[in-house]
Amino acid sequence: MTVTSASPEIKIELHKSPVPDADRVQALETPGFGKVFTDHMVLARWTADKGWHDAKVTPRRPLELDPASAVLHYAQEIFEGMKAYKADDGRILLFRPEENARRFAQSATRMAMPPVPEELFLKAVEALVRVDKAWIPSGDASLYLRPFMFANEAFLGVRPAQEYVFCVIASPVGAYFKGGAKAVSLWVETEYTRAANGGTGAAKCGGNYAASLVAQAEASKRGCDQVVFLDAAEHRWVEELGGMNVFFVMNDGSMVTPPLGGTILPGITRASVIVLAEERGLRVEQRPYSFAEWQEDAASGRLVEAFACGTAAVLAGIGLVRHAGGEFLVGDGQTGKLTSELRQQLVSLQKGVTNDEHGWTRLIPA
Repeated sequence: MTVTSASPEIKIELHKSPVPDADRVQALETPGFGKVFTDHMVLARWTADKGWHDAKVTPRRPLELDPASAVLHYAQEIFEGMKAYKADDGRILLFRPEENARRFAQSATRMAMPPVPEELFLKAVEALVRVDKAWIPSGDASLYLRPFMFANEAFLGVRPAQEYVFCVIASPVGAYFKGGAKAVSLWVETEYTRAANGGTGAAKCGGNYAASLVAQAEASKRGCDQVVFLDAAEHRWVEELGGMNVFFVMNDGSMVTPPLGGTILPGITRASVIVLAEERGLRVEQRPYSFAEWQEDAASGRLVEAFACGTAAVLAGIGLVRHAGGEFLVGDGQTGKLTSELRQQLVSLQKGVTNDEHGWTRLIPA
């Protein structure tokens, strides 16, 4: 019988040999992205007979998997990306973590996995941040949080697994792109697609990213920072980058972003940008936007800016666009004024610099 349990309490098991203070301080000076990890992680388990149980903060260590674990064969796995920020006054803040919890549950449902209760998700993230708060960098850096879940039942039949592990790890990070605020370059992919109608495009599952890697490798070969995908049916409509949503800024003050419809990840940064832009009096159109239209608008000057957005990079201006038929610039090829302003506005909210009138930031008690 399948059991859906209430959120279990989280036990704390502190590391007996954490990273020495001096080594941690040195690591925080230039953390890079996703290469340095904190001392602890959160683990919780789900079984069909017990539901969610055995939740704890525990020393970070390798996970032990049976070779027949379902995730290794049928890819039942999902994840989230979010950040903890240290405000100038020492407060520790999360940005819209409830939205991460809800998207995590939606991804789980699409992948035939048991949703993590929102309360457990939030308690797990907050518990890890409190225990490893010394790892949160100051200034422009932040603590990147990676909640994830995978099927670990040892069984080779093709059906949803009956055992799962929920885990949260943390990594202090700096800028996602090496160039910082410099505009990124894109390769427009016309052969490979990221997702199709009825697929898993709206779920944050590892398979979507695995499918994008060959196209990202092609982008790198072409000297580009990122790949942008077109729709699977016609290879005509712009969808999203390998790991970010995309916006187009027009000279009449309007903005265009591809609509959600099952093939695009519903980005939390994307949703936040729409609110902030509309509060500025800008008209934001969520509508199909073709690659041909993109080229025409760039050539005519109607398109003045474009940017990608996501948790890792926040907002990144788009400069050079390369494709099989040539290349073109968006605007003057640099990060645009509105992109910079929206990025600064968002970062100021995330780090508690400006007053949060939206209720987006969540204070983590000491």
